[in-house]
This record gives sequence, C-alpha cells and structure tokens, in this order.
Amino acid sequence: MKLKKFIASAAAAFSMSAMAIFTAMSAFAEDATAATEASSDNAGGGGSLLMTFLPLIIMFVLLYFIAIRPQKKRDKELKEMQSSLQVGDEVITGGGIVGIVVRTGDDTVVIETGGERHKLRIKTWAITENVTAAERYKEMKAAAANKKSESAGLASAQLVDDDADEKKKSKKNKKEEE
Repeated sequence: MKLKKFIASAAAAFSMSAMAIFTAMSAFAEDATAATEASSDNAGGGGSLLMTFLPLIIMFVLLYFIAIRPQKKRDKELKEMQSSLQVGDEVITGGGIVGIVVRTGDDTVVIETGGERHKLRIKTWAITENVTAAERYKEMKAAAANKKSESAGLASAQLVDDDADEKKKSKKNKKEEE
C-alpha cells in the first residue's frame, strides 16, 4: 500500500516537473520561432504544436496507469467475487449489512441476518465483501507460505544430515586406511 502511494506521488511529481519543463521549452520555442520567422518566410510550426500537446499526452498516459487501470482491476475482482458467491458465505453489503448467503439467483441473493434469522433479498451488485472467501484466501496463502518454509526447513535439515553422513564416512575411511 505504501509502495503504491509512493509511486503515485512520484508519478505526480514527475508529471508536474515535465509540465513545467515543457512549458518553459514551449516559451523558448515560441521566441525561437518568432526569431526564425523574422529571418525566414518558411518557418515550420509543427515543433511548437508537438510541445503544446506532449504534456497533455503524458498526463493522460500517467492518469491511465495510476487511476484508470487499477480501478478496472478492482472492478473486475469485485465482479468475480459477486459471481462466485456460494451458499454459506458470510457477506457484507454496501450499506453495512452482514449476513450469510442462503440462496443465490441470477441477479439476487438471499442473506440471513441477525439472531432472529431475518432474511433479506438483495442484488448481487450490492455485495461489497465476501468475508468467507477472504478468510479462505488468507488460509491458502498462509498454508502455501507454511509449506514453503517447511520445505525450506526440510531441505536445510537434509543438508545438515548429508554433511553429518559425509563426516562419518570420511572418518570410517580414515580408520580403514590406518
């Protein structure tokens, strides 16, 4: 999260400095074109046109990579989560209602809330978080990390065992030679 904020602030600083540089360059370019127009009748204005639109193009490209693309990714993940709801999942709606999915339909979901087991039918687009799926994801991630650390621990233990076996064999070979 901090890395994303740093990248966003660095990109904003870069775009502002680029805008200032291009503004200064276009001001000098206008002076230079005015001087060349005075000396020559056939002066080209294509360079100053490029300098005018280049900062805007850079701003739109940065805006796309900083704001639009990550938002599309989040929307895609949200749609996938909403379409993969299962009976028994604990969900949270946009209004803050917490419930357990009892039945799913095409575009609606029935959730059960509270101790009195009230049932509410809501649209799937209103569901913002699937707590059960998030917990499953965390468990899978922890299990993968645990498995990786166990395999690393087993590998290092095997290396230690191999080293001990080699030392024993070398001692036996020395005794046999004597």
